[in-house]
Amino acid sequence: MLNNLENANINLQKYASSSPVDQAKSGDFFDVMGNVWQWTLTPIYPFEGFKVHPLYDDFTMPTYDNKHNVMAGGSWISTGNEINGQSRYAFRRHFFQHAGFRYIESDAQVKTEFTTYETDTAVAQYCEFHYGDEYFNVANFAKNYAEKAIEFAKADTDLSSKDKLKVLEVGCSVGRASFEMARHFDDVTGLDFSARFIQIANQLQTVGEIKYVIPNEGDIMDFKSQTLKDLNLENVAHKCLFMQQDACNLKPRFTDYDMVVAVNLIDRLYEPKKFLNSLTDRINSHGLLMLASPYTWEEQHTHKEHWLGGYKDEKSGENVSTLEGLNEVLGKEFELIIEPFDIPFVIRETGRKFQHTMSQVTLWKKRS
Repeated sequence: MLNNLENANINLQKYASSSPVDQAKSGDFFDVMGNVWQWTLTPIYPFEGFKVHPLYDDFTMPTYDNKHNVMAGGSWISTGNEINGQSRYAFRRHFFQHAGFRYIESDAQVKTEFTTYETDTAVAQYCEFHYGDEYFNVANFAKNYAEKAIEFAKADTDLSSKDKLKVLEVGCSVGRASFEMARHFDDVTGLDFSARFIQIANQLQTVGEIKYVIPNEGDIMDFKSQTLKDLNLENVAHKCLFMQQDACNLKPRFTDYDMVVAVNLIDRLYEPKKFLNSLTDRINSHGLLMLASPYTWEEQHTHKEHWLGGYKDEKSGENVSTLEGLNEVLGKEFELIIEPFDIPFVIRETGRKFQHTMSQVTLWKKRS
């Protein structure tokens, strides 16, 4: 505590400018309060449990970008809350007004990088889809299908007898199912075409936390966060590897898997047949292939000539379903071993707009 607090050049109580540094003494030190702002190395970051006030969303959240550093102390012009001991203010590093130097040396480690909010609309939407709230009593989709994959692996006599299991998830998006499958599998590889999605998965694995912004209505946003610790996944995350890859042109290194999982993927590929044919060399003998898809074939993703189903046969005029197309492509090397079933999922677009979709699950076993 300052011995001569009343002499500190703060709150405009002494000078309307900076003052000599020997005016306010604290023990053997002078000028530890007032006169100038003092920079810290620490970027401004939200405390655990932080929520943005709806009337202040344009003031606080934009500073969580690792480019705004905490400024402490208080300059000669600081008044009101700016001299409150609990206040935290942050400015860009080029902000020199009323700034000065107070040099403190310490052996303590200083953290200079914190998790920032993801504002990309598509990425944030999938963060909520994988790690956010459940809506309309529909279970979290990524967690749900990961649990199904684990159930299938446990029930399969060939896989259950193995000491260590490797699983490949193609189209892992932001990674929730891969993390969940690491509860059972010893080696989990998650691949996705989107480097932005993979970045989120890698961030969770290395930092343990993500923050993202999703629209509520119009320009009003909701601010969300999630940690692997809260999902009880932090102790298995080390078993995962996330990489950006094109599913139709996977590198040869991705092989020797006991199970491959590809969910909501095949109807988004430019050549789904090419992807499926490549799996024969990637799955071990008697391994499992789990597919799921809503079969939403659209030419913006897949030229019609490459659709696996959802069209009329040109010769017979009969409808060709995707399940029939899968049997035609996979039937020689794989056997369909369960009755196909649906898993529902809900994607939140805004606070009052949601997508409710059914994805059909098929499970295939490699013949040899």
